[in-house]
Amino acid sequence: MYKLIINLKAYEESFDENAIRIAEIVRDLDDEAYDRNVEIILCPELIDLKEVINMGVKCYAQHIDSVEFGAHTGSVVPEELVRVGARGVLISHSEDFDTVEEIDKKVVMSKQLGLETCVCARDIETVKAVKGFNPEFIALEPPELIGGDVSVTTKPELVKEGVKTSDPVELLVGAGVKNGEDVKKAVKLGAKGILVASGVVKAKDIKAAILDLLQGFTSAEGE
Repeated sequence: MYKLIINLKAYEESFDENAIRIAEIVRDLDDEAYDRNVEIILCPELIDLKEVINMGVKCYAQHIDSVEFGAHTGSVVPEELVRVGARGVLISHSEDFDTVEEIDKKVVMSKQLGLETCVCARDIETVKAVKGFNPEFIALEPPELIGGDVSVTTKPELVKEGVKTSDPVELLVGAGVKNGEDVKKAVKLGAKGILVASGVVKAKDIKAAILDLLQGFTSAEGE
């Protein structure tokens, strides 16, 4: 099954009642996504995470720290994510890079607790370095394209190399992915899904934007 991971980041458009509104849309589209062989996973801000999970939406936490309960002010304790019902975690997003050693610790701790892991990788070297930790997914996201209008799919050789290098770990792609055509190209290049943020969160019609992305998966499978 393909994955559509929507990272709400910390945009003004994705907090509080906006997070709930987006979650309602995702929940309402869940059956249609499954019919298209796609699973939608939402990544809300930490303060909204529990409420969104309680709505019945599958969620990854945006961040995790490799700490146990104790004097760690401001840290995200892995056990707490399990307690509130998170399905998994994003690790080493481009806005908060981790060292390879730290990624290893976070993946190990997450796996011990039954949390899925999606490790973000800025380049092929990072993909190579982290695939041995055996996360569920590696998301290839060239930092220079994140939040922009140029999709990672304009670099087909990079995506192909990422797919080959990450094997047997499934590769997702992100950075600049905005529409169904970008999704279609990514899937045809071998990606197993996408990680998207502003393309959905900042869309004028969020439901239409998600439906367009879902159509991209269907179009790719139909050819």
